[in-house]
Amino acid sequence: MRSGNPALKESTFLDLGSGSVVSRAGETMTLNGTVSKTAILLLLTVMTAAFAWSQALTPAGELAPGFGMYVWGGAIGGFVVALVTIFKKEWAPVTAPLYALVEGFFLGAISAMYNNFFDGIVMQAVMLTFGTLFALLFAYRSGLIKATENFKLGVVAATGGIFLVYMATIVLGFFGINMPMIHENGIVGIGFSLFVIVIAALNLVLDFDFIETGVEQGAPKYMEWYGAFGLLVTLVWLYIEFLRLLSKLQSR
Repeated sequence: MRSGNPALKESTFLDLGSGSVVSRAGETMTLNGTVSKTAILLLLTVMTAAFAWSQALTPAGELAPGFGMYVWGGAIGGFVVALVTIFKKEWAPVTAPLYALVEGFFLGAISAMYNNFFDGIVMQAVMLTFGTLFALLFAYRSGLIKATENFKLGVVAATGGIFLVYMATIVLGFFGINMPMIHENGIVGIGFSLFVIVIAALNLVLDFDFIETGVEQGAPKYMEWYGAFGLLVTLVWLYIEFLRLLSKLQSR
């Protein structure tokens, strides 16, 4: 796998089917095309996030009664659309923008909740997320970080471990059992959040490598949308983890 992100993996370009790799100019995946598609998805996400934020808070600055609808609707809807995009890559020009719109509702509502408890935390998380994105992009393009096979295996293994921990947390939560320490604001909890953020950030490097590979292999044009979608998935994860870390630090 080239990325711990389930949307971006090494086999993606191998299972597109015969005749999917094209050579005619204008019909292949390009780096500039992927960048522009990523910008479009980010803009769509911000639009619906801003709307959800305005609806999630009352004029008094408290959480509105319909707050949960945006959180769960956005989270579940985004998950479903993401699965469709992963299994039907050729639909990405339609499903990727749809994912951005739906995920924006979740991000806007959850951001409003965090900001309601910790004023200013959202702007800090946004700046840290994009700061990390550009720093990792610079490091990758300059050759300071290389996506070697051992590097990929390490990041994928760590990502899988984090996924199992979060799944265990969800399952245990149904039985009223809380995972001790790692989700609290103690030293262990803060250390765990820092570890998750590092792994999420390193996934960005693997995502850059995935997109570069698609461009080099002459993947079809719709893979620009798919590559942008996969990058957005990682950015959403990184942003949420920054919110969690900052909330732990400010609640101490």
